[in-house]
Amino acid sequence: MKYEFYDTNLGSIFGLTDNIKKDEKSFRINSSTISFLWNRNSTALELTIDDATILLQPNQIVTITYLHHVSFIKTELPLTSFLFNREFYCIADHDSEVSCNGILFFGTQDLPVITIPEAQEKKFETLYEIFQDEFNTPDKIQGDMLQMLLKRLIIICTRLAKDQLILKDFDNEQVDVIRKFNVLVDTHYKTKRKVADYADLLFKSPKTLSNLFAKYNQKSPQQIILERITLEAKRLMQYTDKQNQEIAFELGFNDSAHFSSFFKKMTSISPTQYRENKTILG
Repeated sequence: MKYEFYDTNLGSIFGLTDNIKKDEKSFRINSSTISFLWNRNSTALELTIDDATILLQPNQIVTITYLHHVSFIKTELPLTSFLFNREFYCIADHDSEVSCNGILFFGTQDLPVITIPEAQEKKFETLYEIFQDEFNTPDKIQGDMLQMLLKRLIIICTRLAKDQLILKDFDNEQVDVIRKFNVLVDTHYKTKRKVADYADLLFKSPKTLSNLFAKYNQKSPQQIILERITLEAKRLMQYTDKQNQEIAFELGFNDSAHFSSFFKKMTSISPTQYRENKTILG
């Protein structure tokens, strides 16, 4: 089962499939999309997101963006997915309505995996059926209806993420600073590498940022910046034909030697060794 809403004027897409492994390439837009991946099976599913192997348990959802590279090679059972692009629903436009949505999208830290509580399983299945019904009702307001349903899905999942992924007694304003920092790093990591750069954008001092991240047991701001650069380097080596010199230039290093030294410091292996390991494992 696969559904797709596509607006040619806006270039917007919203899709639903009960088997993303089979259908991922068949949508009119299959890049620059944001996705919910939902395991509706009774057994766990394995998938690979960048370098991480994820074992998604029954009734668990993981959210991914176009910044991630996902492989379904090891995914043996159908995996349900909702996918959309910015043209259909821009997260930033709804930021005030979906507080701390960065818990689900565009955070640079651990992948957000949420578990649907047993008491809410019926709610999710009912919403799934409503989505299907709306896809089968093509009229002039179908896009608006689907957007409303997507907003509901995002809000429900955000609430669960707040309960499950961060402590309930967290200060929302402080958590929002952490989220905004992560979003800024995803946007500027190629050109801004100092915590002070991001502190200026957030109207905070570097010390305030560092203390805030420590308070909530997060990685340090500097570590997040460096790991984001490292992650992009891995993606470029694994999924493109670019050589070290090209990657170094793209990521803002002076030369390939500087890039290689940085990569080895972060991963304990050289870029060449990383490529060789991926070739052997691949």
